[in-house]
Amino acid sequence: MPESPIASSTMPVSRHVGVVVLPGFSLLAQACATEPLVVANRLEGRSLYRLSTYAVDERPVASAAGQALVPQAVAGDPDQALDMLLVCAPGPLAGSVPAGLLDWLRRLAAARVVLGGIGGGTEVLARAGVLDGYRATLPWPRFAAFARDYPRVRLSQQLFEIDRDRLTCGGGTAAMDMMMTLVGSQHGGDLAERISEHFVLERIRMGDEPQQVPLRTRLGHAPQSLVDAVSLMESNIEEPLTTYELAEHLGISRRQLERLFKKYLQAVPSRYYLNLRLQQARRLLRESDRPAGEIALQTGFSSAAHFSTAYRNHFGITPREERLG
Repeated sequence: MPESPIASSTMPVSRHVGVVVLPGFSLLAQACATEPLVVANRLEGRSLYRLSTYAVDERPVASAAGQALVPQAVAGDPDQALDMLLVCAPGPLAGSVPAGLLDWLRRLAAARVVLGGIGGGTEVLARAGVLDGYRATLPWPRFAAFARDYPRVRLSQQLFEIDRDRLTCGGGTAAMDMMMTLVGSQHGGDLAERISEHFVLERIRMGDEPQQVPLRTRLGHAPQSLVDAVSLMESNIEEPLTTYELAEHLGISRRQLERLFKKYLQAVPSRYYLNLRLQQARRLLRESDRPAGEIALQTGFSSAAHFSTAYRNHFGITPREERLG
């Protein structure tokens, strides 16, 4: 299998990274995407990344906060050879995307330039057709509309996705986790950890962590009884309730509860509950140094052995391997 162009050792020592901003872009997301690269240069004492800011024309671009960013170049400039281009845009997109920008993205994709979407930038890439067949994510409020409009994109609800030569994230601080992960893949995990420490971050969040979508949004137009059932599950991780107890709390029959879960969540209540508990266990394993046995009890497992078996069956690795990874 060919080496990913993102982590390829054949890439130049100094990578030229462009960031194209569209009106209404998030200053936070733009900074979170670029600052890790600036800090990487500073910590290494050499130019690992060279940054250029682009816009669709030469005029300053107003952010969502009303502050203007002056571009250094215009999108499509043939004199600017790029290794990577990140598109930072608001979500939802404000109006149409200039045809010239979409054409440029297609040309860059054909030239195997790495392309990234920050926030609404994912939708810009999708409109250009350069995300077809790729895993991608974007801010959670746009999940449903994006899935409807771009069925050829493999939509993910994770914090960020790095799939071959495409990077996308949910915007905001997720851009920082994505870029630190990128730096780690290109220059080693030690540098990525030093960047994280520079920003006084507890850790670098992993791409497979889900975005924290509000419960009501996750369940859409599901009946209130199902929302209440999931809320009860999330509030009772350490001492799980049985399906019968959940139904009793809600004043419905067990059979009714099972039908709701099957219709709206495509799972039986016990399986959905187990997934919630295991996701919480995964966060604790990654974010704390508590013993696995203690985490097992905190997430409702009767023994470390039971916890280890359930964890391996769900994630494909044991709790110990999760920690070592």
